[in-house]
Amino acid sequence: MAGSIRRDVGYSRSMGHDDRPRTLRAGMVGLGMIFDETYRPFFEHAANEGLYSRVAGPVAVELAAVATRTGDRAERYRTTAPPGQRAYASFTGAGAAAELAATDVDAVCVATPDDRHFDAALTALYAGKHTLIEKPSVLSLGELDRLVEVARANGVLAKVVYHKLLDPDHKKLRTHVVDGALRHVNNGYCSLLEPKSIAGGQFAEWIAGRNPGTYVAVHYLKLIDFTFGSEMRLARIAATGQRGIVGTAAGNTWDSVQLQVTYAYPDGREATFDIHTSWVTPDNFPGYVDQEVQFRFDNGVWIAHQRKRGVEVCIEGRTPNELKNTPNHHYNGSFMEPWGERSQRGYGIETIGRFFEEVAFVEFGGPASERPERLSQMRALTYNDLAADRNCVGIVQALEAILAEHAVGRPGCSVTVNSAAGGLVLHRPGEAVRTVLYAPPV
Repeated sequence: MAGSIRRDVGYSRSMGHDDRPRTLRAGMVGLGMIFDETYRPFFEHAANEGLYSRVAGPVAVELAAVATRTGDRAERYRTTAPPGQRAYASFTGAGAAAELAATDVDAVCVATPDDRHFDAALTALYAGKHTLIEKPSVLSLGELDRLVEVARANGVLAKVVYHKLLDPDHKKLRTHVVDGALRHVNNGYCSLLEPKSIAGGQFAEWIAGRNPGTYVAVHYLKLIDFTFGSEMRLARIAATGQRGIVGTAAGNTWDSVQLQVTYAYPDGREATFDIHTSWVTPDNFPGYVDQEVQFRFDNGVWIAHQRKRGVEVCIEGRTPNELKNTPNHHYNGSFMEPWGERSQRGYGIETIGRFFEEVAFVEFGGPASERPERLSQMRALTYNDLAADRNCVGIVQALEAILAEHAVGRPGCSVTVNSAAGGLVLHRPGEAVRTVLYAPPV
């Protein structure tokens, strides 16, 4: 895009805490499964309850516009949404994200397939919109650099969704690390297995050429990097995988991926993490997904299995297909509250609400003259700011390159990080020639 990328945004709306109405108008790019499970319940709750903080005061949140390829899901949702949620503008086709960004929305959420995140997010940031991107934010460090640059030039937030950081078990793990109860992680194992219906149903339209490691391993990459990364530096990445169920055995569509990531401590010790992901688990598996983490420390062990948190259910004719025997109600669940209200809540929804709270703080949390300071405060939140996502995106870029080599008959590649040869450097077994994937330091 030609011309300056700087645009002053939102200063006229930074009203401080007074009685004038405040509204955040949201745009949604993509209305698939992720929208239905997390964004939809957030917007519906926010439409009724709004947001409130002592600093920003009451803030209304409105789903004002959506962008999809065909518009079918947008019109379907319009018929089922609560009456106050049906007036959004709907844009379709190749230019839908750009048309949405040209409207007066304040923030844009991007929940498209992962290889389409960059263009939609860049368009929103160029238009001066606060932007939230589903994980993985982007697939390369070059793309990440560009988004961070444009967000900073335009004075807006650029954030990424890592909802597993809000899981109660993961928050408690980090608490023990911060408090020094668990010291010096040595190694770890993470696993996330999803049913075939994920690859063959919800994601069938975009799964060609993709892999479950990029799609879901990033949650654990962020958990590891955010929880332990301040003590270590990223050193090496290796990976392998299997094909033949959701694609051909010789193709570039992967059934499962085994990723290995190594960090180095300043004293020369290392910590290696193995992360296994799959989306070909049988659909009659007793849980929606199978998620497990194990971390070993100098002085302890942390083991968590998110499908086995104390609930098991059997209903004749309904489990384990329609309903699961071992549900995870922490991520996202529909409930009848004791006071008679039906609700949908969980950490998958909380992380989206948190983004809009951060936007509200920037825009409405005080005088316009102090907006840059508020913006800096929200950018300093390393759990979701794009600028803090370098290690995760670097690992994703390395994984994609390693699997691409594997798919053309060169398995066993690895990537080194921040060596003398470059930030990300691909090594092929038995070859002295190296390929620099990303030259600057990661």
